[in-house]
Amino acid sequence: MADLADLTIADMRTALARGETTAQALAEAFIGRMETHRRLNAFITETPERAVEMARASDARRAKGEAGVLEGVPLAIKDLFCTEGVRTTAGSHILDGFTPAYESTVTANLWKAGAVMLGKTNLDEFAMGSSNMTSYFGGVENPWKRRGDNRKLVPGGSSGGSAAAVAALLAPGATGTDTGGSIRQPASFCGIVGLKPTYGRCSRWGTVAFASSLDQAGPFARTVKDAALLLQAMAGHDPKDSTSAPLPVPDFAAACGGDVRGLKVGIPREYRVEGMSAEIDALWQTGIEMLKAAGAVPIDVSLPHTKHALATYYIIAPAECSSNLARYDGVRFGLRVPGKDLAEMYDNTRAAGFGAEVRRRVLIGTYVLSAGYYDAYYKKAQQVRALIARDFKQAFAQCDVILTPTAPTAAFAAGDKMDDPVTMYLNDVFTVPTSMAGLPGISVPAGLDGDGLPLGLQLIGRAFDEETMLRAASALEQAAAFSARPAGF
Repeated sequence: MADLADLTIADMRTALARGETTAQALAEAFIGRMETHRRLNAFITETPERAVEMARASDARRAKGEAGVLEGVPLAIKDLFCTEGVRTTAGSHILDGFTPAYESTVTANLWKAGAVMLGKTNLDEFAMGSSNMTSYFGGVENPWKRRGDNRKLVPGGSSGGSAAAVAALLAPGATGTDTGGSIRQPASFCGIVGLKPTYGRCSRWGTVAFASSLDQAGPFARTVKDAALLLQAMAGHDPKDSTSAPLPVPDFAAACGGDVRGLKVGIPREYRVEGMSAEIDALWQTGIEMLKAAGAVPIDVSLPHTKHALATYYIIAPAECSSNLARYDGVRFGLRVPGKDLAEMYDNTRAAGFGAEVRRRVLIGTYVLSAGYYDAYYKKAQQVRALIARDFKQAFAQCDVILTPTAPTAAFAAGDKMDDPVTMYLNDVFTVPTSMAGLPGISVPAGLDGDGLPLGLQLIGRAFDEETMLRAASALEQAAAFSARPAGF
């Protein structure tokens, strides 16, 4: 049998079912890799003892014939999901010392399915960033390198620790959250699959909030089928979350590998934006030809309000973040910096606890919600958001899925663009519209650029139609036959 770390989640399930390996052996194999590659800084908190304990319990359940969907599969968890008894930081100094007494619904679902926790992965502070360089615990290093260039590259953000962990084979799968592209963009930068489900498909309960109308949990994996298996375990209605959809969870894995003949694939003309690399444009055209060769039918569609999506997002998301982060005051949990009175304690705690990017977004959000500006900015942004959603609805009257690039560039060097927030925000230009409309999206690795770095293509589906999207993604994955790996991993 192949090295345990080389196995996909689907292969692990088969090997475990046949008795060719054990959950404990799998956990120990990945724990060893985590220790070897700590320089990537992919994890904030490693939990090797808990992993071995959970793996032994998994092996015992399997011996009794009680195997779950992910029985014995080791996973990395983004440090935005509350985990009972294990510290949760959201990548921020202000949550120092916070150890939840409860479990997020998404992680509880994974443990119920038999999964094993390897640790909590690094992220941009409070999920605010596109590089994973804003974490209080230091930046994450992308395991990929440009040919002939040893400079460290970013893994994308905010879920960069999870993406780097999967790309470097430190975990076969991981959880992430996607507010404006924070699963799909790092998946593209790291050459793996990243899936953002429909808003409401996965519960937000127990997940540290950034922008409540946009945040959605989803999986990272090396294959489309593995991502489908993870989503199947993560998803489901949760009465504790008012935005959780009361819908049954389909067999997502069964959708993978299906026939795409006759499937109509929308190609939005507005996604050819200024500054997009020629290699990305060429890859997009190659993706169109791949799906066409598989029997799909490309159709030109229009999403006219795409040009306003990024600006709209950077009004709505900071406004919601300003509201959500008001709870971090030094009184109830996390960091407390004393002052001469309550107001000064608030000021001192937030000044010391929040990083520059978080403070920037809180200030923007507070401004657009303030008296005299609410109607001009926040209300107008909500109206534009409705138009963006309408664009997609009209496009899906003509097609079944939409194909676009995932990101306008490949991974960039750590430190680049960091002094220009507007340039950083442009990393999400292709992913934000999907989030604004609450639709599912998936990034599939489809090729390498001239420097040998991975590039992804994004498929967007109708709301709660992840199955059709997965069917198309599986066909794209098969045609692209992406098998490259970062050197040394």
